[in-house]
Amino acid sequence: MADSFSNPSPQFGTAEYLGTPGNDHCQFCHQPIAGNYYRINNAMACGSCAEKMRGSLATDSHAAFMRALLYGIGAAVVGMILYAVFEIATGLIVGYVSLAVGWLVGTAMMKGSKGVGGRRYQIAAVLLTYAAVSMAAVPVWIHYGNKHQRQQQQQVQAQQQVEEEQRQLEAESGRQSSLPAPKPAPPRMSFIGWLGRVALIGLASPFLEVMGGGVTFSWLIGLVILLVGMKIAAKLTGGRPLEIFGPFNDSPQPSH
Repeated sequence: MADSFSNPSPQFGTAEYLGTPGNDHCQFCHQPIAGNYYRINNAMACGSCAEKMRGSLATDSHAAFMRALLYGIGAAVVGMILYAVFEIATGLIVGYVSLAVGWLVGTAMMKGSKGVGGRRYQIAAVLLTYAAVSMAAVPVWIHYGNKHQRQQQQQVQAQQQVEEEQRQLEAESGRQSSLPAPKPAPPRMSFIGWLGRVALIGLASPFLEVMGGGVTFSWLIGLVILLVGMKIAAKLTGGRPLEIFGPFNDSPQPSH
């Protein structure tokens, strides 16, 4: 019974009737109902359970939304890391991870809001799911970029060493160096500028593949899976209103 009260959005499809005519039971504590009764989302309840359920209702507020947003951001970061680590470790791009990311974000936001959902929660969950999946490309790019950069640095260092030896030989022989002077290093971008550029490229990553190689079947499948993951996040954060009606006089008899 404690679980029923801790969850402000119970899933009741249809009311269940227990007992015999004139001896109906509460669908929460399963105790017989004598006299007045209540309806909680179409489920019969006694007065005590109705009051407890009413007291456990979580209300929407700015604090609840900010707490849900904070939990959702944390889940999105975790989902992004899991997505990126899986791709780096296996070398495979598995779009089905998007479903797990959507579930993580939606579940975390509902945990943070203590069961409160609604339109703004859904919008935030959808955006966080998309951001987590698309931004997962950034650490993958950084990983392979660093790997490629190390290889280039080794090649440049080897080339510079050969050129330096050639300059020394030409200097010893009194000839003017025929090698071009080394080019100055290009100015480095600020960290803030780099971070903003990376974020924009990451958010656009699902569509960069199309710009580079056109629409492919694998891209379409990945996009559909991403949309399903976003839909999962929206469904989880939609919430369901808890409606309590009553009291009603005399418990109704079950229909046959």
